[in-house]
Amino acid sequence: MIEQLPALLVVAPILAATVSLVAGLRWRRAGWAVTTLTLAGLFAMALWLTAEVYLGGERVIHQLGGFPRPVGIELIADRLSTLISIVVTGIALGVLGYTRLGGPRGNGFYTMYLLLVGGLLGVTFTGDVFNLFVFLEITGLTTYAIVAKGESGESAIAALRYLVIGTVGASLYLIGVGYLFMATGTLNMIDLSAALAEVGYDDTLVRVGFVFVFVGFAIKVALFPLHSWQPDAYQRAPDGATPLVSALVSTASAYALFRVIYTVFTVEFLRATPYVNEVIVTIGSVSVLAGTTLAVLQTDVKRMLAYSSVSQFGLIVLAYGLATQTALVGSLVHLLGHGLMKGGLFLAVGVIAAGTGARTVDEYAGLAQRRPFAAGALAVLGLALVGVPPSVGFVGKWFIAVGAVEAGVWPVAAVVFLSTMLTLAYVARLLEKMYFTPPETRTRAYTPENPLAADGGSDDPVSKGMLAVTLLATVLVVALGFAGGTFDSLLGPFVEGILNG
Repeated sequence: MIEQLPALLVVAPILAATVSLVAGLRWRRAGWAVTTLTLAGLFAMALWLTAEVYLGGERVIHQLGGFPRPVGIELIADRLSTLISIVVTGIALGVLGYTRLGGPRGNGFYTMYLLLVGGLLGVTFTGDVFNLFVFLEITGLTTYAIVAKGESGESAIAALRYLVIGTVGASLYLIGVGYLFMATGTLNMIDLSAALAEVGYDDTLVRVGFVFVFVGFAIKVALFPLHSWQPDAYQRAPDGATPLVSALVSTASAYALFRVIYTVFTVEFLRATPYVNEVIVTIGSVSVLAGTTLAVLQTDVKRMLAYSSVSQFGLIVLAYGLATQTALVGSLVHLLGHGLMKGGLFLAVGVIAAGTGARTVDEYAGLAQRRPFAAGALAVLGLALVGVPPSVGFVGKWFIAVGAVEAGVWPVAAVVFLSTMLTLAYVARLLEKMYFTPPETRTRAYTPENPLAADGGSDDPVSKGMLAVTLLATVLVVALGFAGGTFDSLLGPFVEGILNG
């Protein structure tokens, strides 16, 4: 039974998407119920699979149709992919606590929601580079549709821009896969890794293939200057959809980039190819500094957090280029933690917008008086994004900085420190507005005659579920800050195996 779980995790949400659509013909709100039940089951299966992998063995492999590689397609659950599956299913389940009242509503939305989860889990478990492209496209197409669900025409424009740029990224990745297939004749990741070593890492097709794959993923991950789709998409997507998109879509692409670099090309390719590590570190560092600088300049809170994602994923990618055990563990911890932090931040922003109408930094003035719980969650999550201990944001940044020092790449440690200061600058602006500035009259400020703007007030547009899931994300971000040693023990052996072959 355990060998079937990776396939069930991928197939179940795709089949449930059909159930949601059909049930919607009879019951108006069937989509939310079907999605909730499905994701609860998926989350339980992800926990079960993770326990089996960590307690019973290193990997669980499912061969689709019973056909072995290289003919068949494999789904592989290992120490990393199972943790990613918990993040995907857990965050997707949690966001439903917001959408129940906060929206978007409609069975069509929940059908796309389930298809997106299926695509993300496919990206997580696939062991085939072409199959990875297929799941990336499922993820991309459903994300475009979800972004377009916003109420304004600007949402459709942002979705169209995302579609065009995302298609370019996917096409570049596919061209790279084509070059690799020409060089080796296989698409399975494990076989491809062995074949690349036989062909030689200095082969022109191999190196060109790597360039196309990396640039394609740079677009998907939103590294500077290929990030232009992300701020509009995050800002214009519905408030209930942004936490899901921001927490998981680029996270899945960054995870896939790690898989391709270290499972397909391997660390031997990085060692054998001149300057490739330096290029990856440089691109990541530029994205870190540019993203944080642009975030400081923003006045719209959602757009500010979107640019912060450009910075955070740059930090993860530069750690890929360092290629040390400590840095790679840090990159994976930050990858997992960023999904939780950014999902929680956008949930808090959505709660605040629903309760007060505030969307800009200036409109957050006096928010702590009107929405103490939402403001507190936003403050804690923002400080976690800075890297203040104890938080999972601190753990990831600490490992990456230490890994840079171990590798002798001191400028990277300086980049981490500088980006932390810039992140503190825009988070401090929010804190100053929320806690130390009188309320603006342009928002629905709390008054005795207007109790709607207070947490838990009568007829409050913010439900207990919306607030509860935001606070849960906040608690988890802090709690995981105490798990640095646990992360090292869980992911350290996995990363060591990758680096040592």
